Amino acid sequence: MSSKETDTLSPTPETTHPAGIADEKRSQQRTVPRRSFLKGLGVVGAAVSVGSLLANDAEAQSGSSIITIGDVAILRFLAAAEILETDLWQQYAELGGTQDKELPGLTGGSKLYTRALQQLDGDMPQYIHDNTEDELTHEVFINAYLVSKGAEPVDLDQFRTLPSSKATGAQQIGRLTNLMQLTVDTSWWTRYRSRTGNPDFGDMFPQAVPSLAVGQHTAIPRTDDDVQPDPSKPHHISDLTQAIANTAGFHFAFIEQGGTSLYPKLAQRVTSLEVLRILLSIGGTEIAHFQTWHDKAGNSPNVSVTDPATGVKVSFPNLNAPPFGGEDFQTNLIMPEPTVFLNKKLPACSIIRPTQTRGAAMSALAALTADGLFIGQTPEFFRFMKTLAIEADLAVRQ
Repeated sequence: MSSKETDTLSPTPETTHPAGIADEKRSQQRTVPRRSFLKGLGVVGAAVSVGSLLANDAEAQSGSSIITIGDVAILRFLAAAEILETDLWQQYAELGGTQDKELPGLTGGSKLYTRALQQLDGDMPQYIHDNTEDELTHEVFINAYLVSKGAEPVDLDQFRTLPSSKATGAQQIGRLTNLMQLTVDTSWWTRYRSRTGNPDFGDMFPQAVPSLAVGQHTAIPRTDDDVQPDPSKPHHISDLTQAIANTAGFHFAFIEQGGTSLYPKLAQRVTSLEVLRILLSIGGTEIAHFQTWHDKAGNSPNVSVTDPATGVKVSFPNLNAPPFGGEDFQTNLIMPEPTVFLNKKLPACSIIRPTQTRGAAMSALAALTADGLFIGQTPEFFRFMKTLAIEADLAVRQ
């Protein structure tokens, strides 16, 4: 989900339909275009009709359950995003989450990696487990809802071609995402502390951990060599293992702040009140995730290490001390500071940022790509995801 909020698609102007009976009829006719176009956007069925896209006549009259082609496109993009999130969180859960029977494929985890994560917070394994479960339910629910409306669910199984970690605890299965070559944007940290800047106005923000934004870093142990005990260090956790756990801590928040913005962005484009309810309800849990990880990232121990496998250096500084420090970096400022919103002449307001809807889906896809999550993926994967993003960004509230 999005972090670098630069639009990568030419904006589609939002339109407002004039009031009147004739316009309302035209709007409802636009709800169900030709069957061939419906199929192109993933709407299927032997007889696609108004009845297959509306829950019942009463709800259709109120407009609460109309599901338009745009709604379908938005839900399909979000379903794909949730599948990708489930895939990456599953990898974190296998190696560092609470090991129980509620999630598939857990075999005991990586002991020292888990211990290093707990330096950020003792409850990290449970939080990782629960975040994974949440994303799985989002994926399953959105796809089931699409099917209930006669639309095609999203399936990314053909793209599960990326390798797993070889460390103890990881399943040896194909993955959709790559957590071992990340370039993590940590500007979300200063963005949420700024009292004067908002990315919706084009403002830019400094990195909290500059070295994470340079080179490629692993957020999970690649092999057991990454989690060898160091008797000279507290809890026998080596600087390398702690740096990997710290990278994960900042990456957790990077991922979830993207969802925090993506859901309200796309919610502004949906037509169905029921689909709006889905986006607001799921989006709220993304905010809860981000708030949790925002808090934990600030507890990362100060370590500096050069990765012996890649030669890339990473340094986790004391964000409360020079050359950092001040409100832009203070670690206990985890609630959104008031900032400019909508119009710079209006009073400052504590908000989610950004929420500009233009190019939302393509911006999210671009940010995940820049993060390194898809290193090793096929051209077919990128074409599929770009198509979903373009269709979502073309959606217009009717």
